[in-house]
Amino acid sequence: MDSIAVFCGSSTGNDSSVVKTAFKLGEILASQQIQLVYGGAKVGLMGQVADGALGKNGKVIGVIPDFLKCKEVFHPQITELIVVETMHQRKVKMHELSDGFIALPGGYGTLEELFEIITWGQLGLHQKPIGILNCNNFFDSMLQFLDTMVTQGFLKQENREMLLVHTTAEGLLEQMRNYTPVMTPKWIEKEQT
Repeated sequence: MDSIAVFCGSSTGNDSSVVKTAFKLGEILASQQIQLVYGGAKVGLMGQVADGALGKNGKVIGVIPDFLKCKEVFHPQITELIVVETMHQRKVKMHELSDGFIALPGGYGTLEELFEIITWGQLGLHQKPIGILNCNNFFDSMLQFLDTMVTQGFLKQENREMLLVHTTAEGLLEQMRNYTPVMTPKWIEKEQT
């Protein structure tokens, strides 16, 4: 993997260990010569992961819609800032630039990015690994809900397993390197007559 997109919050939240984890993830990506692709902001967890990578001389590409350029306060020190028009163009560009995806804690935007990219994988539009860095059990409730979706018959187990989860960046990156994609995309089953 040469390039990983990180989805995360434009705020830091109120758990200092999550902030440290974001910064450390950036450091680890840079130390492993993995380019960071992210939302382009200098604030929140986005700024932390970028600063971590930059501090270790990593390459950092930010992708930001023009209407958020001022609101999210773009990072002036990153290697490259790509300005797009829409949120959808942002996700498409991040997908194009990345070999895999990692989600850190965040809000609606982070979850929307995560679920759209895993839906694309489920539909066979890409075969890139997708992981959650589960800092301080932040994602536990969501992961339990995904298991409920399997139990209730709305999500196949093999598609649930597409989402890799680890509590350390090193462990998650190892899972991502060893990821074997689901070979059959999900399609609506034909009715049996």
